[in-house]
Amino acid sequence: MITLALDASTYAGDVAVLDGERVLAEATIAMKGAEHEGLMPAVAACLERANVSVERLGRVVCGSGPGSFTSLRIAGAIAKGVASGIGCPLFAVPSMALIVGGAKLNGGRYLVAVDALRGEFYVGLYEVSPLLAIAELEPARLVAAAELDGLAEQYAAHLVSPSALLGGIVAAPRARAVARIEELVAARGPADIGAWEPSYGRLAEAQVRWETAHGRPLAAG
Repeated sequence: MITLALDASTYAGDVAVLDGERVLAEATIAMKGAEHEGLMPAVAACLERANVSVERLGRVVCGSGPGSFTSLRIAGAIAKGVASGIGCPLFAVPSMALIVGGAKLNGGRYLVAVDALRGEFYVGLYEVSPLLAIAELEPARLVAAAELDGLAEQYAAHLVSPSALLGGIVAAPRARAVARIEELVAARGPADIGAWEPSYGRLAEAQVRWETAHGRPLAAG
């Protein structure tokens, strides 16, 4: 089955086209500071290099976050648009699983930490078996940066993060890692394309300012 996989939970977007476990094409592009949105062109370029028409896709797999609000919205919109446009299923997977899967880690426990700004990190706990199967032990939650080392020690886990400043293993989400987390993909099943949204972790800064100024929640839609 041909898979289009993408993730943009950090300030870099990652795209891969896979035939089963075989990577046909992949690309990484900047999501922050660019004059033009580059993720959709990267998707189109990967499909072209893989010599795969969009109609041949058997599924779309999208990293669901948490992470960068704007980047996640872009990736989510592309994933939903492609899947709904050709009538294939959309699967959503934790972006942290794509970090673990993309890092080619040995067996053990790993505490994944993604910068949430404001002195906080999203963290999730994962385990890599001796056979290199990847399991999510605890889903993402928000913690203070000062808690990271203590949590890693508490869980007897190695710290993994896209940020080199934490002193742990440096790894970013890789779309190609979908091939290593098929059990997670299957366990979650297809998403409801019309209702699914990425897991943003918390409200966008602009929405927080609006709600503070107006004293009420911003209406959805």
